[in-house]
Amino acid sequence: MNGFLNLNKPPGFTSHDCVAKARKLLNLKRIGHAGTLDPAAIGVLPIAIGRATRLLQYLRSDKAYRATLRFGVTTSTDDLEGETLTCQAVPQLTLDAIREKLPLFLGKIQQIPPTYSAIQVEGKRLYDLARSGQTIAIPARAIEVYTLDILAWRPGDFPELELAIACGAGTYIRAIARDLGAILKTGATLAALTRTESSGFMLSDSLTFEALAQHLAAGTFAPIAPDHALTHLPKISLPDDLARRWCQGQKILSEPPETQPMQVWDEQERFLGITRFTEGVLVPQMVFEPL
Repeated sequence: MNGFLNLNKPPGFTSHDCVAKARKLLNLKRIGHAGTLDPAAIGVLPIAIGRATRLLQYLRSDKAYRATLRFGVTTSTDDLEGETLTCQAVPQLTLDAIREKLPLFLGKIQQIPPTYSAIQVEGKRLYDLARSGQTIAIPARAIEVYTLDILAWRPGDFPELELAIACGAGTYIRAIARDLGAILKTGATLAALTRTESSGFMLSDSLTFEALAQHLAAGTFAPIAPDHALTHLPKISLPDDLARRWCQGQKILSEPPETQPMQVWDEQERFLGITRFTEGVLVPQMVFEPL
């Protein structure tokens, strides 16, 4: 069993919890995930099964979310899971005021990750440092937000804004909520988060654990083919003799101009693995299906 599971992560589960549960349901040890989701978040969590775990590093890094921001509240974790730091009604906040500031969060920007996050600073996880009471200067990181669209606005003492966000790797939606609240001088925190897309996997095609269990019981579960997650990479097809030599780890003379990773296929339309073109030869990076 080799391929991917497009999991609809339930609330309250860490990404590690999801891997553990998938291992138990599938009765397999070789399972991993792409793109960590916070426990309170729900939605798409790509799960790699079997040899597909070796493909995780080659997946697309773009993601999309549906997020609800609550104004007038700040927390230690920048979402509702943390300790409330400030709470002040802001009924005067308007959608026009928010709309004026949203462009500041589009494009390539610098972002300081939340204090409670899995990023390592000086060899330690930020959440471990925060839980132990240590304070440390967190360096800003370059991120990219492709689109940021308003879906809904709910005014009131603690108004809420619902956004659709498409972004690149390393983007913290909690930090966007925190920073938008700071700019508006109202404070804000992330109230809800659903990941609608990750590495080409869509929420509309995802499976809950309950649905996965039903498919397994009925014998109808089949992993998503590995190449489904690699459509962003160019393909090269090799004749059978060259395909066999490539699978054996040999460098194959070639002329493609690509320097990024490429999919390798044989004449029977079998996906064989990942290669790079370096100094006139195809260098095997990962052999998925040896011949």
